Amino acid sequence: MRHTRLRAVAAATITATALTLAACGGASPGDSTDAGTDGGDDDGGTGGGAASAWILTGGGWPVTAGSFERWNGEHDDQPIAVEEFENDAYKEKIRTSVGSGEAPTLIMNWTGGTLADYVANDQVVDIGAQTADLTGRVMASVAQNGVVDGTTYAVPMNDVQPVVLYYNEDLFAQAGIEVPTTWQETLDAVATFEDAGIIPFSLAGQSVWPELMWIQYLTDRIGGPEVFQAVLDGRPDAWSDPAVTEALTKIQELVDAGGFGDAFASVAADQSADAALVHTGRAAMLLQGSWVYATFHTDNPEFATSALGFTTFPTVEGGSGDPANIVGNPANFWSLSASASEEAQQTALDYINQFVYDDDQLTAMLDAGSVPPVAGLEDRIAQSDDAEYLGFAYGLVQDAPHFQLSWDQALPADQAQELLTNLSQIFLGEITPQQFVDAMNATL
Repeated sequence: MRHTRLRAVAAATITATALTLAACGGASPGDSTDAGTDGGDDDGGTGGGAASAWILTGGGWPVTAGSFERWNGEHDDQPIAVEEFENDAYKEKIRTSVGSGEAPTLIMNWTGGTLADYVANDQVVDIGAQTADLTGRVMASVAQNGVVDGTTYAVPMNDVQPVVLYYNEDLFAQAGIEVPTTWQETLDAVATFEDAGIIPFSLAGQSVWPELMWIQYLTDRIGGPEVFQAVLDGRPDAWSDPAVTEALTKIQELVDAGGFGDAFASVAADQSADAALVHTGRAAMLLQGSWVYATFHTDNPEFATSALGFTTFPTVEGGSGDPANIVGNPANFWSLSASASEEAQQTALDYINQFVYDDDQLTAMLDAGSVPPVAGLEDRIAQSDDAEYLGFAYGLVQDAPHFQLSWDQALPADQAQELLTNLSQIFLGEITPQQFVDAMNATL
């Protein structure tokens, strides 16, 4: 078992708030920021050579915002207008904007099915030759996610994001138990915390997408990555694999055992309510992406430096999946809008090549507790204030035989929405595992 305690991190270096991962759904756009230019007046960055970019809020995103501020401070003749959105609002707005030809010059995406759709509809351009130096410095397992049919249409632009099991060390000490490393130990821990009146696992069920982390890890631990690959390949009845049914059954058993408490369906991730349950002592554990580490430090620095632990997802007895496999997002990626002007595209490319993962950005990322997907950073990580966590997350990615992209990003948009809908119903006990399987097979 990996059982670690965070080293003290200077609070001034953690400027991030909550970042949310992949999700579907809508909300009103977030506040806009000029990052040195007028971010609110540029609809798509398609005229006058001025480029544009939309980014998310929270987590490690202030580092990206700072990168644009540096760019605009040094390039008065090539401004990039920036707008910030919460995750769900961004997902809704970017979908309609790309489809209408009004996308920002730099299109942030998670690759997978979304990027494939962009490529199929000629909405993004080939940037392989222009970004070869950048991709050559990035871990190959991460960079390859931006390749569609042998052509590079997207390049990574921020931190690598494995899903990690966080826990409250004080609560485990009070309960007198160890952090679970197997599924049976997980069920035993749930019973112990239930008896003590503590929510075993915090879960933002209202946001739905955090539930994906559970089915992904369980399916992989039980059956290995081949199970979901069959889904991606569109094989008939691929969802009927026994590993999927077993994963769904275990999820419902965990829900019935009180593993997520009684109110998980009303907890939202956008405002970091799931993390708050852990750092306030109301929940013992949280399965979330690596970005939430910065959230803990922002919202409760004292807890983060004294009682926040992190480890890998438990093994499942009898499973055939490699316990070193991880799920999550290799990174967020930049693509170039095909509807942008040549001048705007060139500005965006210049920014990518000069500022993405440059020395200043790498330093800012490490200071914020984010892990760059850049090869050869071991010594730099070891010398950082946050070496223990950064080394843990960096090692997860380096050592993983397989890194599964979030399913709602890997699948085409229509299948992804059906997945989220049916998975929510599984957690709420509204459908059976077989009904889930039948519904998802119908999408293939």
